[in-house]
Amino acid sequence: MLILKRALLVLWVLLLAGCAAVQSDFEKPDVSVTSFRSLPSEGMAPRFLIGLHIINPNREAISLQGISYQVSLEGRKLLKGVASDLPVVPAYGEADFSVTATADLLSGFRLLTDLLQTRRESVNYELNARLDLGAYLPYVNVVESGELKLGAL
Repeated sequence: MLILKRALLVLWVLLLAGCAAVQSDFEKPDVSVTSFRSLPSEGMAPRFLIGLHIINPNREAISLQGISYQVSLEGRKLLKGVASDLPVVPAYGEADFSVTATADLLSGFRLLTDLLQTRRESVNYELNARLDLGAYLPYVNVVESGELKLGAL
């Protein structure tokens, strides 16, 4: 009985070491926004379709289980959403998909008021996404930020 317990303990330690070794060379996928357009709203809150492009720099395909995301403008959380039923991103490959986001009306009004009070040539944006890669891989947090020129809009 003692030998069986020790054998199971050794097996468990080897399994954990193997999992740690597999995850150590995992590179974070690159996610970028490719499109942004409004959708017909179902109520008061406006909805948007956000096109995303994901690049997998790993030797294994990534089967996305889900994604949660938020878009902020000038530090105000403006759009939020979640999605499942996402594509498999092949090893050393790319995939495009779209997600739907709903706007926070109060944050939108505050942002609009702020933009009207102070003249700006650009606004800062930030996309925060959390990718669920499945039970055996860690969550991947992606942050993309930049600046949108208001003269171009």
